[in-house]
Amino acid sequence: MPNDPFQWDSREDCEVRQILDRIADKWSLLVMALLENRTMRFTELLKTVDGVSQRMLTVTLRQLERDGLVSRTVFPVIPPHVEYSLTDLGRSLNTTVTALVTWTESHQSDIAASRARYDEAVAG
Repeated sequence: MPNDPFQWDSREDCEVRQILDRIADKWSLLVMALLENRTMRFTELLKTVDGVSQRMLTVTLRQLERDGLVSRTVFPVIPPHVEYSLTDLGRSLNTTVTALVTWTESHQSDIAASRARYDEAVAG
């Protein structure tokens, strides 16, 4: 069965779960969406991604770079100038990421209403 999610646990050579965990975390999705159309400096990303700590942004960017989704360019100037951009692999994933972010934005009020109904039912 090609769409059996349980195969991700049973195949020792399959890293699907790890990859999905990485690209589906909230910071990775936001960073990739921001880098869709332009290169950004670390400080720009830090100011733009609301709620992310400097440490968490650093970890996220390193993981995305390690996975080949983001490239990091260091310019030999003082103070150091570092820019991040999507790689070809990252751009190929970004269509899906953008669709997920767009879906979330357009359905956030529906989700909020469902949560409120659920919480009210559980509490009552």
